[in-house]
Amino acid sequence: PTMAHSKALLVLENFIGGKFVPCSSYIDSYNPSTGDVYCRVPDSGKEEVEAAVKAAKDAFPIWSSKSPLERSQILNKLADLIEHDLEEFAQAESKDQGKTITFARTVDIPRAVHNFRFFASSILHHVTECSEMPAMGCVHYTSRAPVGVAGLISPWNLPLYLLTWKIAPAIACGNTVVAKPSEMTSVTAWMMCKLLEKAGVPPGVVNVVFGTGARAGEALVCHPDVPLISFTGSTRTAQRITERSAPHCKRLSLELGGKNPAIIFDDADLSQCIPTTVRSSFANQGEICLCTSRIFVQRGIYSEFLKKFVAEAKKWKTGNPSDPTIDVGALISKEHLEKVRTYVKKAQAEGARVLCGEGVDPLAVPPGNQKGYFMLPTVIVEVKDESCCMQEEIFGPVTCVVAFDTEEEVIRRANGVKYGLAATVWSGNVGRVHRVAHRLQSGLVWTNCWLVRDLNLPFGGMKASGIGREGAKDSYEFFTEVKTITIKH
Repeated sequence: PTMAHSKALLVLENFIGGKFVPCSSYIDSYNPSTGDVYCRVPDSGKEEVEAAVKAAKDAFPIWSSKSPLERSQILNKLADLIEHDLEEFAQAESKDQGKTITFARTVDIPRAVHNFRFFASSILHHVTECSEMPAMGCVHYTSRAPVGVAGLISPWNLPLYLLTWKIAPAIACGNTVVAKPSEMTSVTAWMMCKLLEKAGVPPGVVNVVFGTGARAGEALVCHPDVPLISFTGSTRTAQRITERSAPHCKRLSLELGGKNPAIIFDDADLSQCIPTTVRSSFANQGEICLCTSRIFVQRGIYSEFLKKFVAEAKKWKTGNPSDPTIDVGALISKEHLEKVRTYVKKAQAEGARVLCGEGVDPLAVPPGNQKGYFMLPTVIVEVKDESCCMQEEIFGPVTCVVAFDTEEEVIRRANGVKYGLAATVWSGNVGRVHRVAHRLQSGLVWTNCWLVRDLNLPFGGMKASGIGREGAKDSYEFFTEVKTITIKH
């Protein structure tokens, strides 16, 4: 952009050691609903990461020696401040990511607030273990201590929501943090930095370095003074992180993609199942790692399900994310939209049929959004299990519906992908629900519902969907180092 144009752009700065620091070079960030550059994000590299890690290391002794109660009060204060600015955060998230204002207001920002409140509370309730050996005259007990500087890398689909899901447990446990949000959605992280001092977070406890995975992410993962990395993103990037961190024996928590099945038996309550499965397929433009992209429907109800499902999907309105009546916003980028469209074309080339959405129904968006990255909710049928549309994570508003006959068969087919993050099962038969849930290779199974989360419980995937779990106890274990102490008396 020309100088005159760039004056109007929002320019972000890294947050290091409690101060905003300008960067020597920047990258453009686009507004997905208009296709225009609206923000400049620091293109950080080794130097910036080095400065942030140093600030985090320097802050560690003071922060880690605070009591859990002191840290808890600070996390709660930060939650209050974000909640106070909820509308401003929601507007920024919607504009930056393309998601609907409604989703940002009701899901993203409230959940970010809840993440801080939840860990502010849970940190007060962890207990250590003790065991006695009277015969040996010994007593053993455990103590837990924070690990050090945590490297946190978060994705573009739920920007503040997933960043705070990492920052909250990391600092609650007494670690200090260097975070790298996605370069495509950095605005709400930068806004949060402006509240840290007011919340009482000491300088250097939370540092945020903006930039790409290839430069800033790489520097963070390779830094010898960062003993743990928590990453949410693609399986491919996770492989690279694993390789680069291996020489340092870092601890890793990796939350990766999914190719999540919904299994709908012929005794399912369709009045609940249809609207929920439409939501689980298309919420946040299908850009949630927990979204349903393979729907297996028992043959007896297949045609009835399909008719109702497509009718419901067609009711979802696509358009300007800032319009509160809209259900589907813009996809994150031009490249991502192209990628998602390519999957639909591939399916058609293989002989599958598109019942609604991409290439079938006209897409009408307001004049100001003509250059935005929009796509209608798309339903594909007659697609083979080995098709890339049934095997690979599409991460857009696309779902495939196929028929099945028996319980045994559907379990085999549902498990027949490399991923294993989430699954949903719809049936009125409680015995079947338990049986199927036990046999699905999936870190999370929802039955007769979707995305109902208790943050106390473990979250994470099997197979290529990740390593490790996060949640009250699991995050605590990941972000602390345990020590066993034996006393002979």
